[in-house]
Order: sequence, then C-alpha cells, then structure tokens
Amino acid sequence: MSEVHVFTSAAFNYIPKVRMLFQSIRKYHPEWKIHLVLADEKRPEIDLSNEPFDEIVSISELDIPDWKGWAYCHTIVELATAIKPFMLSRLLQLPGCKKVVYLDPDTVIFSRLDDILEALDSSNVVLTPHQTKPETTLSAVMDNEICSLKHGVYNLGFCAVAATEVGLAFANWWAERIYHFCRADIPNGLFTDQRWIDLVPAFFTDVAIMRSSRHNVATWNLTTREFKVDNDGNYLVDNEPLGFYHFTGFDSGAHRIMATKNAGENSDVHKLIDWYEDQTKNLAQDPLAKVSWAFGKHSDGSAISKEQRIVYRERLDLQKAFPQPFDESTYNQWWLTQGPKEYADLFKAETKSNALAKFSEVLTPGFRGGDIGFDRERFISLVRRSLTNPRVGLTVGKRGWEVLKNEGVKGIKRRFLN
Repeated sequence: MSEVHVFTSAAFNYIPKVRMLFQSIRKYHPEWKIHLVLADEKRPEIDLSNEPFDEIVSISELDIPDWKGWAYCHTIVELATAIKPFMLSRLLQLPGCKKVVYLDPDTVIFSRLDDILEALDSSNVVLTPHQTKPETTLSAVMDNEICSLKHGVYNLGFCAVAATEVGLAFANWWAERIYHFCRADIPNGLFTDQRWIDLVPAFFTDVAIMRSSRHNVATWNLTTREFKVDNDGNYLVDNEPLGFYHFTGFDSGAHRIMATKNAGENSDVHKLIDWYEDQTKNLAQDPLAKVSWAFGKHSDGSAISKEQRIVYRERLDLQKAFPQPFDESTYNQWWLTQGPKEYADLFKAETKSNALAKFSEVLTPGFRGGDIGFDRERFISLVRRSLTNPRVGLTVGKRGWEVLKNEGVKGIKRRFLN
C-alpha cells in the first residue's frame, strides 16, 4: 500500500501530454501511486488500461453537490482546476495515505523529489512561489512579480499536502471556496483556483514554502536562476539537479516567447524546450487528443458558449428552473428564445466582449446548487455595493428597471432576491 499518492487533472484530450508527466514519475518515484482526475466523463468505448496511471476518477465520482449544474458554469480550464481540491480531499482520506502531491499535466520530473517529501514530514502543506528571488530589472518586475500579484504568489501547478487533520482541513476549505469562485476574473481578485492559496500561510499552521530553485522552474523565474546542462546531459538549476519543470503555455507558443525573453541566449534552456517540443509534436495525432470534451456541448450536440455559461452561473432563477442545463430542451431552449431579448448585446460579435465584462463586474457567489431560496447575505451585499460604488449602483438600478418593465415585481424577486 503506497504512502504517497500523486495526481493530476485533465480532460481526455490532454491525456497524451499527461503520459509524459506520469512516465517521468514512474522513472524517479516508482513507489508512488498515480491518479488522474478526469475533468470529463468516462467513455466505455475508450480503453485506458495501458495508460501509465493506477486509477482514473471522473468528476461524477467526487461527491460534488449538484455537479452537473456546477460543471456547466465552467470552461474546460476552470473545471480542470476546480476539481483539484475535491480529489485532494479524497486521496488524503485513503487508508494508509500519508502524503499527496499534485502536479500540473504540463510538468515533467527530472530527478527525485525527496526534499519535498521530507518537508512534509514536519509540515501540513508545501507550496512553491512563482519567484523566490527579487527581480533586478523593471521589465522583469512587470512580467513576473506584478504578474504574480495578479495571478497569485504561489504556483498551483504544484502543491503537496500531508494526510493530517490540518492538511484535510486545508483541502476542504479550498474546495468550499472553489465551489463558488473558480473563475478567471482578475478584476474581481480571482484566478481560477490559484489566488486563494495566497491566504494559506495565514490560515493554516506549518505551511512550508519550498524556495529551492530546482523546483517548479518556468519562464516566470528563469531570470533569477542559473540553468545549465552538465557533461552527462543532466539539467542543473543553481548547481542542483532540476526537480521538475513547468511547460505552461507551451501549445500557444507563449512559453517559447517568454523563455527567449527571460533566459536570453541560454542555449541550455532552449535545448530543454526543443526536447519537449520534439516529445510532444505528434501528440495532436493521438486518438485521445481528438476526443471532444463531454461538457463542451448540449445533449443535442450544440456548442455551449462562454456567455451561456456565465449567465447561468449568475442567474439563480435559471439554476433553479433548469437543474440539468446540458439537456438541449431546458436551459439551451430558454437561451435561444429568451436570451436575445434579455441580453441582445451578448448575441452581437461587436458588443459581446464589453457586455460580458459589464455583466460580470459585480462579484457574486455564482452557482449555488441545492435548494435555492432567499439569500439575505447576497441581497445585503448587493445593496451595500450599490450604495458605496456609484458605478455598481447605476448598473444594478438600470438592470432592475429593465427587469421591472419586462417581468414586473415577480421578476425583481426572482432575479435579485434569489
């Protein structure tokens, strides 16, 4: 029975890239038990028995309340991050489990991570900051340090948690926050699952900050780390063996651009990036990479737009009326018939972006699930923000007038008090 469990989160189309991570784990830590939490639905016709993981768990197996309506509110990236704390909590409670490690699917291990496991012997949580040394140029401050202020001090491409009372309390707290607030919404202080972790050293005891420069190496910290290859072909960071490297933004080309900017002409960095590109260049041809996301379409095959997801997330009356939003004859039918009347600007290419930003500018708890009734705290919060922020007050007042004209007092109650 393994004492250490490691997992990553991905949809089917990312499994070919997940293999690289899991194969590297098998090489350096064959004693770990490996799990994939699937931000997707299992397909009986797809055989995963030969994949390099010990267990696959789908979102439907995570005991997330009203998970289908909840999943509808998220993009594929948001959902893949939102299920992480639920899987973490599940693994921490397995018999014999002592430590759980999470790694993003676009990371690769290059040496053993015993120092992380040792840190967990005396800590409940281990985190890695995006940066561990101050930048020395204004350009790097803007690219890296200010970016961390927006997206989170700690990179959640990694975390490690001990199976302790505090470790489990952290996982459950994180899951409670993520259930309502896993959004890429920087203006409202949110970046999927990541910004919440800034609070962890304040809220929980014995949180270790892994400052070793060999871990979670990525474009955002290459400016302050010496990266090279030794005579035996091993990657070194500040003269220590590279632990794991994070290839975030690789598919879009952003990784190579930022690596070129931050690592300059360091040929050893580019050698690693070239290696990863060679390893992944044919992944798009893998059959699994072509499997469509189960939550990207309604049951009739029609695509779900970002606008549909956000309106459903923000409208408690729609959540109550359509608890199974993936069924084409429920929420989607409302969207196609009533949506253009209520949200005309969301249906026009030239106004869609601004209209969506305006619609989302007031922070709400989003999806509520279960028995939705009068939310006193939400109503008071909305009134308070309207009184203290003229722009919010104007937006709420204008929206309230539109609803009153079209739907009467019942509409006001349904939209603002539920």
